[in-house]
This record gives sequence, C-alpha cells and structure tokens, in this order.
Amino acid sequence: MEWNFESAENLVRALRAGDVTSAELTDEAIARIERDDQAINAICVPDFDRARDAARDADRARSRAADRPLLGIPVTVKESYNVAGLPTTWGMPLHRDYVPAEDAVQVSRLKAAGAVVLGKTNVPLGLQDVQSFNEIYGTTNNPWDHGRTAGGSSGGSAAALASGFGALSIGSDLAGSLRTPAHFCGIYAHKPTLGLAPSRGMVPPETPALPVDLDLAVVGPMARTARDLTLLLYVMAGPDPLTSGVAHSVTLPPARHERLRDFRVLVLDEHPLLPTGAAVRAGVGRVAEALADGGARVERRSPLLPDLTEAALIYMQLLASGSSAQFPDARYEQLRSRAAGLAADDRSLDAARLRGTVLSHRDWIEVNNRREAHRHGWRRLFAEFDAVVCPVSPTPAFPHDHHPDPMERLIAIDGVTYPYFDQLVWAGLPTMPGLPATAVPAGRSPEGLPVGVQIVGPMFEDRTPLRLAELLEREIGGFRAPEQGGPARTAPPRGT
Repeated sequence: MEWNFESAENLVRALRAGDVTSAELTDEAIARIERDDQAINAICVPDFDRARDAARDADRARSRAADRPLLGIPVTVKESYNVAGLPTTWGMPLHRDYVPAEDAVQVSRLKAAGAVVLGKTNVPLGLQDVQSFNEIYGTTNNPWDHGRTAGGSSGGSAAALASGFGALSIGSDLAGSLRTPAHFCGIYAHKPTLGLAPSRGMVPPETPALPVDLDLAVVGPMARTARDLTLLLYVMAGPDPLTSGVAHSVTLPPARHERLRDFRVLVLDEHPLLPTGAAVRAGVGRVAEALADGGARVERRSPLLPDLTEAALIYMQLLASGSSAQFPDARYEQLRSRAAGLAADDRSLDAARLRGTVLSHRDWIEVNNRREAHRHGWRRLFAEFDAVVCPVSPTPAFPHDHHPDPMERLIAIDGVTYPYFDQLVWAGLPTMPGLPATAVPAGRSPEGLPVGVQIVGPMFEDRTPLRLAELLEREIGGFRAPEQGGPARTAPPRGT
C-alpha cells in the first residue's frame, strides 16, 4: 500500500495497529520527494538523515507502548521557523548561512508530539509575497500547473502537502499566507484566532527568539483533511510557557453545532473594492448549495456585517504599518512625502497602504480603535450567525510573476487587471479583527485549477469553522491529488 496521500489520522491508526512503521512511512516520503520535488521545489532544506533517526526512535517508543498525538508521522516545517541545526533565511541572501541553535516553540511541540520532521519548505523573500520564490532556493511551482504559483508565503508547505511530501505542515499567516496557498493548491489550512498559538522562534534570521504579542500574524496548521487540521491545532495551541508559566495545554469551546442542518451561515462572494472572478464565485456557490442542501440556514446578506470597505482600508493600514517598521530612514521619509501628497478623499487601497507605511503612533491608535469597533461588530454578527463563508482570493493560482518591484505587478481578474496587492482584501477580512478562518477545497476552475473558500468563525471558537469544514468535506469532497504527469507549462528553473 502507498501511504503518501493518507491523512495523518489514518496514519496514526495504521501505526497503532502495526500495519506500517514510521521508518517505512519516512522512507516512502523521502523517496517521493527525491522523485518528484525537482519539478515542484517545495522542500528547500531537506533533513532526511535526522528524519530517519527520529522515525526509528518513534518505532522504538511505540514498541514500548508509548503513544503521542503524532508519534511517527512525517511532517514538514515552513522555512521561517527556527529548527536547530538547519538554516533559517526567510529567503534573504544576506542570511543564507544563519543556523539557529534552538527550535522554535512550534517545532518543539511537533517533536514532543512525536512528529518526524522531513525538512523545511520554501518561502518568498522576507515572507512578503503571494508567491514563493527567492534567490537562495528558487521558485516553488504549483503541483496542478507548474507555470503557476503555489502561493505565499506558506507556498512550499501547501505544494508539499498537495504532492504527498508528508502528512502535515506548519505555516504562518499575516496576509493569507496559510489560506491562499491552500486555496491555490487544493488543501486545507487554518488561521487560528490571534494569539491562540505562540510564534516564538518564527522570527527573521538572527532575531532573538522572544515571546511577542503579534498585531495581525498567526502560526497555524496545514493538512489534506479538515480533521487533521484539528489534530495539529491541538498540538500547536496553548500559551507560551515563557510567558504563562504553565504547561502546554489548551481548552477551546466546543463547536456550536455538530450537524450541518443546525448551522447558520452568511455567504459572501462580492467585495465593494474588488471583483471576484467567476471561478471563485462558482466555488462559493458550490459551498452555499451544499450547505443549503444539508439543511443549514444560508443567507447572502446581513445588516450586521461590518462595512467591508472600511475593513479593507483598516487592514491595509495596519498591514503596511507593521511591514514598514524597519525601513531605512531615507526610504521612510520618501514615503512620508508621498503620503502627504495624497488627496484627502483618496480612499483607494493603494492610498491606505501608503498612509499605513508612515502612521504615527497617534494615528495607529486611531486606526486600532476603529479595529476594535469592527471586532464588536463581528461579535454582534456571530450572535445571529455561526460562520461566514467567503473567498480567500479573487482568482485561482495565477502564472508566476517575478517582476522585481511588486508594486508594479498586476492581478488579472476575468481579463481585467488590478493592483497586485488588492487581491488581499478577502484574506484580510478575518485577519484584521483576529478571527479564526479555515480554508477548504471547493472544487476546480474550468481550467482544472483548485478553488477554495474560507470559513470565518467567532473569536476563540476555532472548533466551529473546523467542524463546519469537516461536515462540508463529507458533502462536496475535499483534497484530490494532482494527476501524475500533469501540466508543467513554463515552469521556472529551481534557481530563479
């Protein structure tokens, strides 16, 4: 039997039953990577020798009746996490030789749960792109069409899962970096509630691995099934012992409902600032139809929904403010001069990003106060609904675009072009208020590309969107492996 595309849940069951060993699973995963990853380039830092050692240790532990949540399961880790003895570069050539001495807290949790780490997965430069390519490790290709991106910044992890390179992966999300690659590659990902999973050690190279309270960013699980997301989330979630002084543990409220017919769902497919492409609208429609057929109460609009235009503008300002914090003084002054020249009534997304790069602390506080008002609006909405279903991104995976200035790139939506970073409006919808969101497969585009949607849930009620994702998987299907020998048009070489 070939195990590469089995769920982690099924692999745990097979390991417990003695149907397979961790050493066998690990050797099979490594063989598949060595066979197929030349075309995909998902695994940028292999760690096969230590993985085989860890697998043998897992088998010995199981022979002594040990049983941990992920004991013997092959997994991958996003390159941006510190793994002792492996480089952490964030794709930045200046740091190609940096090797941390200590594991990130999430890597430690994976290992404590018994997981076997196969290696690290590719990322964009500085984690700041919707694609995954850099000068050190080259370009990660979409397993469904090698001429298209796998997404970013957790694109290597999504491509690895879609290719059968390990059962689980961990990534991070600030601007859809878990959810967009999942949508592009046809897998599952979960952006946890802000602060639910600690990120210590998921830091730029040579930065001290200290516990911090992040403003927008989270770390989270990626998998090929909804139930596997929940399994991995429980390994990742819980307070950082450096700040809480307590052992790793987590208690989340149960899902609001167990049956599909009990859910109340608001479905969105239109954004006031950016069109949604036909392929993505069709995916949202498939999910809405499945929900209604299953007896859920489905609504298409609600006066309780926070204003989507204002939400996007707030998000873009907060995102840009954090991204520009380390800009050199000369660059900062140049941007401040440009921002001062904006018309007062310019409420475009470009203007919001530019204003955000030079927010004073006083202005940031004002924007943050508006965010708090939106959070209250979401609390009111979730008194009437259990979840919101909406796009992750307006299009399926797009062709590789490596223009050196991302601000000069464009995104084509049904033949019309828009500023490249405007595609983040849907990803930012749950990110700005810190809500949990689960990305789930929702079929294919007419060209055969994966299409996903996200299920947004109430804050700290992560189990609600995860449960709805599981129920939807039964109704419409979930992950499907790309066809062997699928299209590989205009695939960039690994080193570009």
